[in-house]
Amino acid sequence: MTITRRLTLTTLAALGVLSFAPAAWAQEKTDFKVAWSIYVGWMPWGYASDTGIVDKWADKYGISIEVTQFNDYVESINQYTAGGYDAVTLTNMDGLSIPAAGGVDTTAVIVGDFSDGNDAVFIKGEGSLADITGRDVNLVEFSVSHYLLARALDSVGLSERDVSVINTADPDMVGAFQTPDVTAMVTWNPMVSEIVALPDATKVFDSAQIPGEIIDLMVASTDVLADNPKFGQALAGIWYETMALMTLDTPEGAAARGAMGAASGTDQAGFEAQMAATKLFADPAEAVAFTSSADLGATMDLVRAFLFDKGLLTPGATSEDAIGIELPDGTVLGDTANVKFRFDNTFMQMAADGSL
Repeated sequence: MTITRRLTLTTLAALGVLSFAPAAWAQEKTDFKVAWSIYVGWMPWGYASDTGIVDKWADKYGISIEVTQFNDYVESINQYTAGGYDAVTLTNMDGLSIPAAGGVDTTAVIVGDFSDGNDAVFIKGEGSLADITGRDVNLVEFSVSHYLLARALDSVGLSERDVSVINTADPDMVGAFQTPDVTAMVTWNPMVSEIVALPDATKVFDSAQIPGEIIDLMVASTDVLADNPKFGQALAGIWYETMALMTLDTPEGAAARGAMGAASGTDQAGFEAQMAATKLFADPAEAVAFTSSADLGATMDLVRAFLFDKGLLTPGATSEDAIGIELPDGTVLGDTANVKFRFDNTFMQMAADGSL
C-alpha cells in the first residue's frame, strides 16, 4: 500500500461504513476467500466459520467469505501468493519471505498473537541446547522454526554451521521424531505438545525466550483491502467476536475452547495449555499498542536480516533492504520504492473504537 492508499484506508475508517465509496481505481467485489492452517492462534478462524460468526459479519457488510482449512501451512501461503485466496494466516517472517518476496503486496490486517512457548527446539535424549551440535535438525526449512533455530544457536555461541538442517513437512513432524534417525527437531504447536510428551524428548529452547518475535497474523492482499475495506472490517469483526467468546470464563467459553481443541487434534485441556504458551491479543487496543511499538521495527530488522542471510528476499538481493516493510506510522524499513509488506492498524483500531 502506498502512503496515499494507507491514508485513504485510515480516512475511510474514520468516516465509517457508509463512506466506503469506491475510488476511480477500485475493483470492488463481494466474494472473498480466506485460507488458514492448524495452529492455536489460528483455530478461531475455523471455529468462527463453523459457528456462523463468519457469515454474520460477512452479511453485515453485504459480502461472502469462504474460509478454507489447509493441512499444510506452507501450501496455504503458496495458494494465497498465487492469487487463489484474498487472505491467509501466517507469521510475520513467512509473510515477508513468501508473498512479499514473491511480489505480492501484503498487509497485516489482524495481529492476533505472538508465540510465547508454542514453538520449540527438541533433542532426543537428555542434554542441553549445546548438545544439538553435529546433529541433523528436522524442521520446515526457511519457516519460523528455522528462524527459532538460528536465534537459539546464537544464544549459546553456535551457528547453523554446527548442525545440518533437514527439511520436513509440518504434518510429518510427530511421526518423524519417533523414528531412530531423527535426533533433533524444531516445530510448533500442536506438534510441540505431542512431542514433549514422548519419553525420549527434551525441550532445550522455545519461543518464550524470544518473546514478541514470532508473530501470528491474518494478512490480506493490499490491493484487495484498498479496493474493498469492508473485507478488512469483516475480518476484524470476526476475529474479535471470536476472541471475546473463547476467552470467557463461562460454559460458553469452555465449549469454544473445547471445540477448537478437538479440531486441532487435542482436547480442551490441551488447547488451553497451548493458549497459555501464546500471548493472545483478545483486546484490539492491546494489539494496536503492540503493533505501534518500536519493538516491532526491531523485530522485523532481525527477521529481514535472517531472510537475507538465507537468500529468501528478492532474487539477486544485495542487502536486507531489498523489500520495504511499512510500519503503522508510515516508517519504512528497506526500499521505499519496493514496499511489499505492511502493518496497518486501521481495522484493529476500528474494533478498539467500537466503530466496526
